[in-house]
Amino acid sequence: MLIRPWDRGEDDEWRAWLAEGRDFGLLAANGGPGRGPVLVPTHFLLDADRGEILVHLAAPNPLLSAVRADPEVTLAVTDDYAYAPGHWRAAPGTPTSLYASVQFHATAALVEDAAGKAEILNRQLAHFQPESPGFRVAPGEGELGRLLPGLTGLRLTVHEVRAKFKYDDKKPVAEQYALAERLAERARPLDAGARTQLLRRNARRTARTASPAPGDRSST
Repeated sequence: MLIRPWDRGEDDEWRAWLAEGRDFGLLAANGGPGRGPVLVPTHFLLDADRGEILVHLAAPNPLLSAVRADPEVTLAVTDDYAYAPGHWRAAPGTPTSLYASVQFHATAALVEDAAGKAEILNRQLAHFQPESPGFRVAPGEGELGRLLPGLTGLRLTVHEVRAKFKYDDKKPVAEQYALAERLAERARPLDAGARTQLLRRNARRTARTASPAPGDRSST
């Protein structure tokens, strides 16, 4: 993913964006010689402080055999996207795509023992179903416990995070704001999310421009 300096997302930014409820992404592994990459849409649990992502898949999933051959994987989360036509933007009026995307490059380890799989499922359940604290997995017990042999867990150790928030930050602040108003007028289902991110980036830029640099006392 190409990331221009003005589109780069900072750590606090992508963490907050994901924490709003974005816990579904596309997990990719190398398919081996003569094959394309294996892609799996999946829910995941991110522990950003530990640099770990937890996933579970059905045991026959082809991504697992790909991981056995090459454990290097990428998990991508993309949202808040919209198309901006050329006539919305100042000259030369080039159309563009607006979007936010975070990509985790990681090394995957298979978890195939019952206790390890139960731990992953229980951590995921605590995240996805906090309203059901008593609904947990124990090997060999209950419906979920009996399903464990048909699942395989994955622990992804993250070694690089690449975050991109592409919302016309290269353009003047006023043009960026005008684009946000165009999105509000068009009001397609996905435009609201893109507009929210565009305005957030706009406010972030404005605040930085208004703040004096460290040691600059010219405003006092």
